[in-house]
Amino acid sequence: MTARAGLSLLLVLLFAFWLALLSGLPAQAQSSVRAPDTAVNTFDDPNADGPPNTLGTESRSAFWSALKQGEIATTSSSTADGKVMQTLGEQWRLFRTQYILKYSGWVLVAVVGLLMLYYLIRGPMKIKDGRSGKMVHRFSTAHRVAHWFIAFVFLFLALSGFVIMLGRPVLTPIIGRDANAVLTSAALQGHNLFGPLFIFGLIWIFVKFVRGNFFQMVDFKWIFKLGGLFGGHVSSKKFNFGEKSWFWLLVIVGSVMSISGLIMLFPWLFEDLRFLQVSTILHAFGAVTLLAVALGHIYIGSVGMEGSLDSMVKGEVDENWAKEHHDLWYEEVVGKTAATTSDNKGESA
Repeated sequence: MTARAGLSLLLVLLFAFWLALLSGLPAQAQSSVRAPDTAVNTFDDPNADGPPNTLGTESRSAFWSALKQGEIATTSSSTADGKVMQTLGEQWRLFRTQYILKYSGWVLVAVVGLLMLYYLIRGPMKIKDGRSGKMVHRFSTAHRVAHWFIAFVFLFLALSGFVIMLGRPVLTPIIGRDANAVLTSAALQGHNLFGPLFIFGLIWIFVKFVRGNFFQMVDFKWIFKLGGLFGGHVSSKKFNFGEKSWFWLLVIVGSVMSISGLIMLFPWLFEDLRFLQVSTILHAFGAVTLLAVALGHIYIGSVGMEGSLDSMVKGEVDENWAKEHHDLWYEEVVGKTAATTSDNKGESA
């Protein structure tokens, strides 16, 4: 007997043994899937709605439609009521692929393009009277450390997050599938590791900067003049309307991203899968929104406005810059300085 013939005989014997074992089992043990006791077979009922089934007079199409819409049902293997089918996952997938992945990258490209176009047309906003050489204290060391801490954490999370979200459609054609897999894995680990630091930075920023960031009537005057974007003087206190809006956007959207990020980081804490699906949408939408506005903030705070970067690098700004962009705050500072100087002279006398 050849090896092939022996193997064929062995397979036939095993198949025969399996049939014999199956036929010897009780009918109830052969299948755990069976119709409930209350089911009605409508095979011989000419008036039944739909083809032969064990669903009573309810058609199969109506039955599946009800399940897809989240109807509560009881399975034959359990007495507990629950949703048999969850179809939100398909809706989540379509929304993610057709909107978030498709447009998020283009939104950021459009923002960068607009900023470049504005710079080419308008150029940087110069200090009209030039630098005076006299400096005014604006931010303490604690304020600046909090600002740069959350800035670097945010940029790292933004970069790693977009590698995770857009690496496959954008980077794979450039660096290849294997390299993108390694890069995406590293980005995911770094994103999960440094994500909680953003929550800490957000609380720190709120505590240090919330004072002076509440809206006042002068801010609405700033809106009508578009912040002097196209020329003209606009009065402002320590923070103008644009800075206040950025602060509250960071706090509110950043909080949503923090909560959604924690849900994705610890998914087993939530039994309902919908929390995780909605969290991924909110997290991605919040990331695109914050990064788009942050690009404008970075532009104004660096090359877009002369003297602006000094406040977060040195903690001081030029007097002429303060008069031009934050004149009401400058008057308060000068008034307090004059009063302090006067009091010191009185005490000395």
